[in-house]
Amino acid sequence: MIPRSSSLRLSLSLLLPISAAAASVAAPKKNVLFLIADDLNTMLGAYGDPLARTPNIDKLAARGVRFDRAYCTYPLCGPSRNSMLTGLYANSTGIHNNSQIFRETIPNQLSLPQAFRQQGYFAGRIGKLYHYNVPNSVGTAGHDDPASWELQLNPAGVERTEEHPKITTLTPGQFGGTLSWYASPKSDEHHTDAMLAADAEWVLERSAKPNQRPFFLAVGFFRPHTPYVAPKDPYFGYYPREKMRIVPDIKADQADIPAAGLASYKREQDNMTDDQRRDALQAYYASITFMDAQVGRVIDALDRLGLAESTIIVFTSDHGYLTGEHGLWQKQSLFEESARVPLLIVAPGVSKAKTAAASPVSHLDLFPTLAELAGITAPANLQGQSLVPLLRDPSLTGRGWALTQMMRGGGGGAGKGKAKAATAKAESGGGRFSGYSLRTPRWRYTEWDEGKQGRELYDHDSDPRELTNLATMPAHTTTVAALSTQLQAAVKTTFPPSGQVPEFINSTWPPILVGP
Repeated sequence: MIPRSSSLRLSLSLLLPISAAAASVAAPKKNVLFLIADDLNTMLGAYGDPLARTPNIDKLAARGVRFDRAYCTYPLCGPSRNSMLTGLYANSTGIHNNSQIFRETIPNQLSLPQAFRQQGYFAGRIGKLYHYNVPNSVGTAGHDDPASWELQLNPAGVERTEEHPKITTLTPGQFGGTLSWYASPKSDEHHTDAMLAADAEWVLERSAKPNQRPFFLAVGFFRPHTPYVAPKDPYFGYYPREKMRIVPDIKADQADIPAAGLASYKREQDNMTDDQRRDALQAYYASITFMDAQVGRVIDALDRLGLAESTIIVFTSDHGYLTGEHGLWQKQSLFEESARVPLLIVAPGVSKAKTAAASPVSHLDLFPTLAELAGITAPANLQGQSLVPLLRDPSLTGRGWALTQMMRGGGGGAGKGKAKAATAKAESGGGRFSGYSLRTPRWRYTEWDEGKQGRELYDHDSDPRELTNLATMPAHTTTVAALSTQLQAAVKTTFPPSGQVPEFINSTWPPILVGP
């Protein structure tokens, strides 16, 4: 049975292509199940978090390769998702904010699902893959790309349709771009992510029937993005408030951070009490565990239907997330918590179970990886590298670095104190500037505006929380110089052959939303 949330959105014209002419396919190809969470960091059991209850994601990690140093290209939903789904850095998509999609700048670029679709796959999307304004655009297509999919399902649960007035928020009337949370009395099936899982089960059941084309099924969960909403029972009960860890010594930590590095601070957080911090963290954890349950439901369906051995599984997030580290919450930062993402890949016959890869990798690497695993042709201009060698042998070094970018100025980040002053200075000069952060196995090295707005250097061998900025210390002058050279070389690879960031092209694609 089709879930009621989606039945009104399905049409015969969308369903027929799933099975059309499948008998003519000469050899079976691997399916792809692409699972992505929203605003999820590595607070997962599989990544060593001592509090997280994520049994389903943990089991998925044990089936394949866990990438311990995976990074987004841009810690903001729209740019990150456009980058991941085109295989191009933000400087090559032209997307540095949440108000546009790559079709407005590089309209002829082939997206990841579109490449599969053009080469004989059924391509379906359930939930959030390209950017959505959460929660206001839940239940719509958001910033979607129709060329990428044959089937698009957009359910909306009670957290969107009924519960807004009950949600606690630091900014009255806002829920997505500010800290907000709610322990819902409604059970799983009433919430959007559970509806997504039900829709995914339905598509998988149809795909398991004889004579079906291979599928590329993307399921985009909305949790744990704000508002952190999950059923109170059992998910909030797993995380007693008294066990929530508040980040200590924030002022001391911030003393050596350049102003641009703190510019994502939001003023509404000034008056947060410790109890509110614990409440927010409890709700974030609860949302993660609720989302994990829905991941489990989808994977269980894959197993039950006998599709597991013929399906490549990817699980990731659009970017990381700060929960008070360095005095910051949410994203738009170049610290480890904001840039790092979970990445799990299960590739039957290729990946090794219960293994971990330590080499830094990027979201950009997913497009060439999936293309190689599935045996399809990828666009020639992709800027990532296939991870298939690492799937076969996780001990390989790979590229050896990952690069993350974040813009400042032009209204990006309210800031506080010196961060607010730096943002105001950039805007008064009419300019925006980029920060770039290079992550190697040992170091995180960041330059803001080519170093003119500050530098950061953190030694992950001795300082995994990035509490001591070594960039201005004489003992590290040589290290800074070497990493700066490496970073500048990496930045050059982010641009298209023209060397120019693509500009907005007037098109028939209508902008729908601008929220975070």
